[in-house]
Amino acid sequence: MAPPPAPQTMKERILETADKLFYLQGIRAIGVDTIAAEIGISKRTLYNHFPSKDALIAAYLERRFVQPRPSDKPAAEQILATFDSLERRFAAKDFRGCPFVNAVAELGPADRAVKKIAIAFKESRRIWFRDRLNDLGVANAEALATQLVLLVDGSIAQDLVRDDPAMARAAKDAATVLLRNAGVDVGDEAAVKSGKRPARHP
Repeated sequence: MAPPPAPQTMKERILETADKLFYLQGIRAIGVDTIAAEIGISKRTLYNHFPSKDALIAAYLERRFVQPRPSDKPAAEQILATFDSLERRFAAKDFRGCPFVNAVAELGPADRAVKKIAIAFKESRRIWFRDRLNDLGVANAEALATQLVLLVDGSIAQDLVRDDPAMARAAKDAATVLLRNAGVDVGDEAAVKSGKRPARHP
């Protein structure tokens, strides 16, 4: 029998609460007072763990900076599965877009710390695509990786406007065309693995 999970530290509770509120309601809309009240602690306690709201914002974005899990699946399948994952995420009722884009849009490009984290995240995703494309022997992996991340970000923007998870499926179709044009064998549509098209929860 597995041991019970360790209780959260106060720092973890603060960060988890900030993550939820910042993402769902917006960074500017949520002050440290709101976060402290949500947890039931004083602002002083919060500041003992995060000396400023800026420090808390940076920690929130770093928490969201999660690398894709290693996989032994074929590289082309990994690339296209990215869009299946997006479609499932779009269908979730708590989806509010890319937290890094949202942060830059809210705080502006003058906030260099936030912009630096956002650029690092976006570049890490582009490099992930590039490495999979290199595995496939694609000649111009750098350019194609950039095109794939544009499809990812474009589908996110379209879903936010249209409230339609199928935008990820459209982006996957475009990605399939790009891969085929680059000489990648992605098989026919029946061979390309993709989940059922989920409906957005009410």
